[in-house]
Amino acid sequence: MKNAHRKFLSAATLAGITLLAGCGNANTITFWNPLTGDDGAYMDALVAEYNETDPEFPVESVITADMYTKIYTVMNSGKDIPDLTLIHADRVPQFADLDMLEPVEGLMATNTDLTADNYLEVAWNAGNYEGTQYTVPLDIHGNAMYYNTDLLDKYDANTFLEDDVVTIEEILSLDGKLDEGQYAINNALIEWVALANVVNVGGDISDEAGNPTINTDAMRTVVEQLKSVADAGLMSPYGEDGYAMFQAGDVLFSTDGTWTSTAHGSVEGLNFGVTNIYSVTPDKFTNRSSAHLFSLLNNEDRTDEKEQGVADFLSWMRENSIDWAGAGQIVASKEVFESEEYQQYPQSFFTSSDVEKEASYIFDYKYYSYVESALATVLSDMIYGNITIDEGLEQAQKTVEDLIAENAS
Repeated sequence: MKNAHRKFLSAATLAGITLLAGCGNANTITFWNPLTGDDGAYMDALVAEYNETDPEFPVESVITADMYTKIYTVMNSGKDIPDLTLIHADRVPQFADLDMLEPVEGLMATNTDLTADNYLEVAWNAGNYEGTQYTVPLDIHGNAMYYNTDLLDKYDANTFLEDDVVTIEEILSLDGKLDEGQYAINNALIEWVALANVVNVGGDISDEAGNPTINTDAMRTVVEQLKSVADAGLMSPYGEDGYAMFQAGDVLFSTDGTWTSTAHGSVEGLNFGVTNIYSVTPDKFTNRSSAHLFSLLNNEDRTDEKEQGVADFLSWMRENSIDWAGAGQIVASKEVFESEEYQQYPQSFFTSSDVEKEASYIFDYKYYSYVESALATVLSDMIYGNITIDEGLEQAQKTVEDLIAENAS
């Protein structure tokens, strides 16, 4: 096994932190974010630590479950627009097309450390739309594959990890070898697995004209391969919680998220490591990813002085976001992910080499969220044989086309 693979057996500790709320004022940077889980507590702790430095403009973190709905509301009204937001990568094209985002060149000019050279390339590029930089990245977060080290030993499957690419063929080689009630792979975030593998076989989710491309030979090939694993009885059963089955020690590989390393680490007796998402081909692997990105909504009331305060906060975050790794995120700051301290975290595997960095893939299709949602609706039914692959892909394609047409109207 390569040194890049690591085993993580200890639990992460998370302190409870009171969530902030409020509208802010002229002397406060109002910071909206959608971090409603444990990651929100980590963010609030970082904000509190920054405020202890006594900045001219302290930051007020406002965790908002329906943040995107509220963003559209305040942008339409022109009132109560936050000074700073944390958005997902797939929102950048939409917001930019609607002229909702202010480019960050002003922040970069005043704080020259806010530059592409200081961040993970894929995270920085996620905020660039049609040649304009609209965001400063906080992290990459996405699909990861955890493996149960005890089960790999039991079934003599450690060789699967030697080239960093676990393949469908290797998974199928376990057919007939597993004890009853144990499975090679679960179905966690299976739509992300499918999307990553479409990239692996040279496909995409849209064409050059911006039309969705779900009902394609590439997607069909991927679904057929996933179905072969389910047909062999090697995938956790339809309708059952494969994530929980992994934590119970009955699944070799779990395809959930980078952030779930903290949850896995809290399970007593669960010995696990992390690697790339399994692939339908031995030649390429891809980890479908997204990013949390700091952005400025267009706001005429935000002063130059407050914008400088935002830049100062982002510069501080670039230098001090090691604690964000505790939330299971791939920290985008080069100063952090290259540090010795960061190497203790499972997700450091995904920045351990140039090949790993390049494997994190963020779709930049404007209607990505439609594609993911439509595929998720039918994918399990196709994999487990409840509907044919042709039926499922036709349905997903039409759903996305209809949503795009509705959006255009």
